[in-house]
This record gives sequence, structure tokens and C-alpha cells, in this order.
Amino acid sequence: MVQALTWTFLAALAAATATRLWLAVRQVRYVAAHRDAVPEAFAAAIPLAEHRKAADYTAAKTRLGMLHVVAAAAGVLVLTLGGLLQWLGGQWARLLEHGGLAHGTALVATVVLLAGALELPFGVYRTFVIEERFGFNRMTPRLFVSDLLKHALLEAAIGLPLAAVVLWLMAAMGPAWWLYAWAFWLVYSLAYTLAYPRWIMPLFNRFSPVADPQLAGRVEALLARCGFRSSGLYVMDGSKRSSHGNAFFIGLGATKRIVLFDTLVDRLAPGEVEAVLAHELGHFRLRHILKSLAIGGALALGLLWGLGQLMQERWFFEGLGLATPSTAGALVLFGVALPPFLFFASPLASRYSRRNEFQADAYAAAHASAADLVAALVKLYKDNAATLTPDPLHSAFYDSHPPAASRIARLRAS
Repeated sequence: MVQALTWTFLAALAAATATRLWLAVRQVRYVAAHRDAVPEAFAAAIPLAEHRKAADYTAAKTRLGMLHVVAAAAGVLVLTLGGLLQWLGGQWARLLEHGGLAHGTALVATVVLLAGALELPFGVYRTFVIEERFGFNRMTPRLFVSDLLKHALLEAAIGLPLAAVVLWLMAAMGPAWWLYAWAFWLVYSLAYTLAYPRWIMPLFNRFSPVADPQLAGRVEALLARCGFRSSGLYVMDGSKRSSHGNAFFIGLGATKRIVLFDTLVDRLAPGEVEAVLAHELGHFRLRHILKSLAIGGALALGLLWGLGQLMQERWFFEGLGLATPSTAGALVLFGVALPPFLFFASPLASRYSRRNEFQADAYAAAHASAADLVAALVKLYKDNAATLTPDPLHSAFYDSHPPAASRIARLRAS
């Protein structure tokens, strides 16, 4: 079983990595092949120069993504079969009791820290080279470091106790620990969702009420038509980091907030902002959020049950390069070995998400103006340099939103 797991894991990692790279190459080639012709549906609104910019921007991000895929696969191999996790466990065992709660928490924290260190160069290059080259970056090095430190402190303040509780449940609750861990995860997720808009987001951005009375009036009327109550409509200073625009609502119950990027408010007419918000409200009214939470909860339950079975088998540890079993080691191995197997289910998740987006568009067309939503989407595609011609197969794996052409066509036909 040890060798079988090792070879199965290697095959899955190789297949997922090769497929990711192949899809990226397809994306770059497809976008380049359509770089010099704006799709007919957008020809009147998007100049050729902007279309070419979007193609080049997409290609640059995709090429960086290819390097990231290779680096991530190498990191997984070093951590598992390369023996790094075994070595880290041994180093911490010199200071802390092996298998104890402190040892396990330290081991998990170290792996998370190393994963963050691997991600950091890609984040720096993406922000200060790619985003800068295409005119989107407004992040200063000082702000970047400030954000990095805040995220690190938050992850330590929230993540360390979370890891400690899960590890304690794994050790103390017997064979059914996974059920207790799942219940704890549900409570934690709910608490985090409620706390995020009020206490965490303000650490990174400033939120202010909408100042434009015309826009505020249209939004209030839209909320009344949709029967939606929120704790407020806010404009977020997203422009201090990027010129990209977006809108979203977040939270549950009394913490629900509607948030507009200041860049979005600056670029869209009030009717267009109203249509974009109607789309976001559609997700809420059609229970997409609750359905996604239910699916996520069911998936988490199944995965935790699977981990509960695997960690009782010594071949699970040895087959992934860990000679000294522990609850923390099981948690880490499961977390890094599972993604290559789940990758091939990506088209199913993307298809489900794109269906929800079409439904939210239809809701927006029924409660606002379909023409305004089309106009808003065209502006957002242009301003965000989103490619209008993605490779269909790449899109099927990765895109949570439908391709621009099909989305606009449905709205115009509504």
C-alpha cells in the first residue's frame, strides 16, 4: 500500500501539473490568435488598442501562473516525499513533545509560513511588475509590507487557535473526532462571516457611506423592490491598491453590507451601478450563497471523514514521505496531497458557478435595466483588461463567470 499510494500521488500531481501547464499554453495561444480583432459584439465599445492590452495582460498573468504551478508542485514534492515535513517534525520534537498539541501547532504554523514564503515572490512580481506595467497598480511598497504584516498577524491570531482546537479534537475525541471538528468548523465559519465585514475588512480599507444622493436613492429603491435589508451601503477605497473596480455584498443577518469600490462609482453611471448591484442581490435572493455554504459544508464533512479513516493507516503517512505519524502530520499531508486529485473536478465547480452568474444576470434584468448591466459589464471588461476571447477549455476549468460574449448575448436577448 505504501508504494501504491506514493505512485498514485505522483501520478495525480504530475497529471494535474501537466494539465495546468497545457491549459495555460492553450490560453496564451488562443488569446494571441484573437488579439488583433475585437469580437463583433464589442466592436463599437472597445477599441482595438484596449483589446490588445487585455490580451497582453492575460498572457502575462498566465505565464506567471505557469511558473507558480511549477513552483507549487516542486514545493509539495519537497515537503512530502522530499522529507521536509519529516525533518521539520524532528526539529520541533527537540523543543516540544512529539505529537503533543504545542508540537502539532508549531508544525502546522511552520508549513503555513513556508507556503506563504513561496507565494511572496509571485505576489510581489504580480503587483509591482505586471499590474504596474499595465497601469493597474496603485500599491506602494510601504502599503504592501503593511498589508503583509497585518495578514500575518491576523493569520496568527485566528489560525493558531483554530489549528490548536482542530488538533486537540483529533487527539481527544476518538474515532469520531471528524464529526466534532466539522461542527466546530461550521461555528467558526459562521462567526468569521459575521465578524469579517465589521472588524476585519476595516483593518485594510476605509468604508464611507455613498455620498451621491442620486445613486443612493436608486439603490434604496432597488433594495425596496427586491425586499433586501442591509446594514448599509458603503464605498470602499479600493483605489489605493488597484484601479480595478468591483462590487459585492458580504456578511449575514444584521451584518450584511453592500460594498462598492470607489473606482466603480467613478466609472459607472448611477443606472449602471444599480444594475450591477441588482446582479449581486440576485445571488442573495436566489440563495446562491446559502447553497454554496451547504455544498461547502457537505464537502468538508466528507473530507474530514476521509481524513479520519486515512490517519488510522500507517501506509498513509509512509506513502507520502512521513515516517513518524502524528495528527498534525496527517492534517498537513491531507491538505497538500488532496488538491491534485480535486483539480479534475474544477470544471464541475466552474460550471455550477457560471450557471449561478447567468441566473443572477437574469434577476438583474428583471429588477433593473438589462441595457445598463450590459453597458456596465462592457466598461468593466474594458477597464479591468479582461480578455473577451478566453480559450474555451481553459475557461471551463477556471472561470467562475461566463465568457463575456455569451453573457452579453443572453442579456441582450432578455
